Amino acid sequence: MTEINHELRVFAAKRAHIELFARRLEQDGKARATVARRLSTIAGFYRYCVEEQLILSSPAVHLRRPKLNYEPSATGLDRNELGMFLVQAGLAGGRDHGLACLLALNGLRISEALNADIEHLGLERGHRTLTITRKGGKIVTIPLAPRTARAVDRCVAEREEGPISLNHDGTRRLDRHADPRTMMRYDRARRFLDRHATYIVATFVAGASR
Repeated sequence: MTEINHELRVFAAKRAHIELFARRLEQDGKARATVARRLSTIAGFYRYCVEEQLILSSPAVHLRRPKLNYEPSATGLDRNELGMFLVQAGLAGGRDHGLACLLALNGLRISEALNADIEHLGLERGHRTLTITRKGGKIVTIPLAPRTARAVDRCVAEREEGPISLNHDGTRRLDRHADPRTMMRYDRARRFLDRHATYIVATFVAGASR
C-alpha cells in the first residue's frame, strides 16, 4: 500500500486503498496467485488486529480477490495415446509394462508405484489387490485392473519378496526418475472393490491397446 500513498497510515486504510494496491500489482505484471497471496496476508493482518481489539473492523473483510483456476493446465492423454503408451511399455519389457499399468490404469503416483513391494500384493473377495502408502502416510488397499495384475505378475516372475520394480540390473529398487504426468484422476472415495474406477478405465482403453 505504501507504493500508492506513502502518507497512508496502516490503520487508516480503507478497502478501496487495498483494492488499488491489488490493481497496481496486476499492472506490474504480478501473477494472479501472487496477488491473491498478498491480499490474503493483508486480510490476515487486519483480522488479527480486530481480534486484538486494535481496530473495530477490518477494511479487508469484503475485499475482492482475483479468481484462480485450480484445474491443471497439463493436457492429458486421449484414449489412443494412452493405448499407445501401454503398448510401447509392453514392448520395452516386463518391468516397464508393470510400472506403466500401475500408473496409467490404477492412477498411482510414481512414488507409490516405485515403493510397492511384492509382499503387499494380495487377493480379496476375488480381486487382486495391492496395499500402498498414500501421500501423508495413509495406508489403503486398491484392486488391480486385470491387465495390471498380469503385467505385475510378469514383472515379479518367480520372486516372492522385495520391490515390484527393480533397477536395470535387478539388484535394487528402481529409483525415482523424472516424474511422468499423472495419466488420469482416480476415485478417492473407493469403498466397494467391484465398483472401483480401475475396471472402468481398463475397459475404456482395452480397445485402443490391442
